[in-house]
Amino acid sequence: MAQETPMIKQYNKIKAEYEDAFLFFRLGDFYELFFDDAIKAAQELEITLTKRGSKNEKDIPMCGVPYHSSEQYISTLIEKGYKIAICEQVEDPKTAKGVVKREVIQLITPGTVMEGKAIQAKENNFIAALYPFEDQTAAFVKADLTTGETAAALLTASPSNWEREITRADLKELIVPPGFNEEAIQSSVLFSTEAADELSSEFEHLCDELNSDKLKKAAALLTNYFKRTQKRSLSHLQRITLYHPQEYMQLDLHSRRNLELTESLREKKKKGSLLWLMDHTVTAMGGRLAKKWVEEPLLNVKQITKRQSLVETFLEHYFEREELRERLRHVYDLERLAGKTSYGNVNARELAQLKRSLNELPALFSLLQRVHNDYANELINQASDFQDLRDLLEASLTDDPPISITEGGIIKEGYNEELDRYKEASRDGKSWISNLEQQERAETGIKSLKVGFNKVFGYYIEVTKPNIPYLPEGRYERKQTLTNAERFITPELKEKESLILGAEQNSTELEYELFIDVREKVKQYIQAIQQTAQIISVIDVLQGFAYISEQNQYVRPEFSNDRTLSIEEGRHPVVEHMLEQGEYVANNINMHKHREMLLITGPNMAGKSTYMRQAALIAVMAQTGCFVPAQAATLPVFDQIFTRIGAADDLASGQSTFMVEMLETKHALSHATPESLILLDEIGRGTSTYDGMALAQAIVEYIHHHVGAKTLFSTHYHELTALSETMSYLQNVHVRAVEEDGEIVFLHKVEEGKADRSYGIYVAKLADLPNEVLARAQTLLQQYESASVGSSTINDTTYVQEDGAVHTETAAAKEKDEPAHTSESPQQLSLFEANEEEESLSVSKNEEDIIRALKDIDVLHLSPMEAIETLYHYQRRLRS
Repeated sequence: MAQETPMIKQYNKIKAEYEDAFLFFRLGDFYELFFDDAIKAAQELEITLTKRGSKNEKDIPMCGVPYHSSEQYISTLIEKGYKIAICEQVEDPKTAKGVVKREVIQLITPGTVMEGKAIQAKENNFIAALYPFEDQTAAFVKADLTTGETAAALLTASPSNWEREITRADLKELIVPPGFNEEAIQSSVLFSTEAADELSSEFEHLCDELNSDKLKKAAALLTNYFKRTQKRSLSHLQRITLYHPQEYMQLDLHSRRNLELTESLREKKKKGSLLWLMDHTVTAMGGRLAKKWVEEPLLNVKQITKRQSLVETFLEHYFEREELRERLRHVYDLERLAGKTSYGNVNARELAQLKRSLNELPALFSLLQRVHNDYANELINQASDFQDLRDLLEASLTDDPPISITEGGIIKEGYNEELDRYKEASRDGKSWISNLEQQERAETGIKSLKVGFNKVFGYYIEVTKPNIPYLPEGRYERKQTLTNAERFITPELKEKESLILGAEQNSTELEYELFIDVREKVKQYIQAIQQTAQIISVIDVLQGFAYISEQNQYVRPEFSNDRTLSIEEGRHPVVEHMLEQGEYVANNINMHKHREMLLITGPNMAGKSTYMRQAALIAVMAQTGCFVPAQAATLPVFDQIFTRIGAADDLASGQSTFMVEMLETKHALSHATPESLILLDEIGRGTSTYDGMALAQAIVEYIHHHVGAKTLFSTHYHELTALSETMSYLQNVHVRAVEEDGEIVFLHKVEEGKADRSYGIYVAKLADLPNEVLARAQTLLQQYESASVGSSTINDTTYVQEDGAVHTETAAAKEKDEPAHTSESPQQLSLFEANEEEESLSVSKNEEDIIRALKDIDVLHLSPMEAIETLYHYQRRLRS
């Protein structure tokens, strides 16, 4: 094996400390990567993979990215979930003895990135720590380094609660102690491990509001990770505030997905979600707060009412609201500007943005005072005026400074006398040089003579070679020879050059020092900036609520104390907004303490799922403080919403549609309270007809008898509609459809009572099934409809509809006139094979029995496969 060079030895030593990260190793103007890092980075970044080799190094894979454009490459790797260790030269190569000393100055991870494409303006970039305890509780602390926002909660003994907080926070990274079982959390979040040491003294002040040793353990886990990876001041981190998840409406991952709260189901994008509809904020920080509110609807009616009052005020003051929106457009992201200032990577242009933002505040707050709202006044009183800071930034920074902080052009004239003298000297020198060209042309008579400058040779006088003889002798000193010209200097030019370049260098260096001083002074205002940013965010979200309420004719909902849910002419907010043709059909929803459950029947595509979703979305909107799509609305405050809507196989974990359906239903039955809302859409459709019907009825009964939650339950099992006769809190409603000229017309109108039929063949016609199939199905349907539905016998088990319930009896039990005590579900018949019991059954029945059994079959509730199985079964019996 070839001997390592000192540089590669240094690289390997540093890399050993950061095995799970790409090591960006600084060599001159490049960050270089070696060995496996190089191979993988070249693939991910689509850059050239080369090799490094010498007498002592053989075929070392290598790739590199330019230092000045490294940010885009780092962002790409971060977006893909990688970590990057930035290794810099920490001593001057000119004075170094041997290999230049290098150290990792920062570890950039998905949860600690501060800028670049990975940071979305209207989304937080949360990183969190989860510390589990033996009693199955867990401490949870999250932070957004880009804004300084922090929060902590003590989670109860249920992994589902842990997952809910992790998914709701949309974490980019989760810090856990060594030995943590990552499989306990069903999430794609990036896991990182940190030693569970004590809380560092420099972060103790962040935990002033935490009165729990458990929470301090998680805080130590998170802040120790920051200390190890960031290696710089994090003074912008706010004190960790304690929150209680039970103070907000609980929405598990499935419910948030099914209701499309923050992203659409199909495209996984914001467009088409409730957030897309509700977010009419103007500022980035307002957008982040809007997302948080949609995911955390309130339970406290007093807080909801305060938000509603300001929304209503904004609705009543159109012109003030429009002026407010216009002023907010000039307010930059104060939270992230404060974060970058503390972090030390804010530039002059961003401080100029801060200046312009703060200059908007006096007029903005004056405007809010004019609308005369108590909540608005309460918010204004918590904000700062920043007169001193505005004066500082106005006096020190130019109006349009460059991004670079090392090339000058940042500080205004009049801010510093010494800087003004340097600039005046530079200006005077440049003025002298600009006149020099005309003077030299006049004295020499050479019209093509010109004065120029470059960074290598400085100032020069350039004369073409044919004109060299016309230069006066002894006055010009040759400086550079070109192909067609010579470049010269004069004693006077040399003197001015020294003066100009010296002044410019001194000016640039002094401007940098002055900018750093200004930045340090701004740091003193960070907490006040953060608090004011939060206030502006609230105002921005609520004016956005007023905007959409006015645009879509929403109404202010009221809240009931007697469990009343009354929505007049309610609409699905997103479907209504995206409807390109026609008019949305509004519907009423009426529920109260004597009408807790609605059993919804009607054909597919008629709008049952939309009707259910709109009830949940109206509740979410109301509890965020927004107005709602209805003519009038009175709602209870829901503590949780559970949904089982749609069929999505969890194939990755090997779970079928039916298993997912049952797991989600079980979660609702286990956690719902009388103050919850449950939406169940066609439960049982993933299994055989009778299995599904039995399960559906059992679930309805359980919710009715034991849970007591407001429930919307849609079904194609029309037999279940008879349950309303025995269940006092259950009522039937149906989505109306009519038949016109042989075609089905969906009216999308929900009315009292049960549906008379399912219109399955008409839906199949809309799906453009072959005409032969449709005609045959219609014939069979007419035959079945002419028969009465009573019982059907399959696999020696009789299913009897009685009082709206589906009961089972075995043949043996019938002979003894005793009920069967069995929990076994009937097995579906094999399509191509029959067992001995079936053969025995087939020869023991005569044709009259078969005809009677066929009459008893409810064909509308058979799946295509079940229909084929049944037909095959009876055909075999007839042939035998």
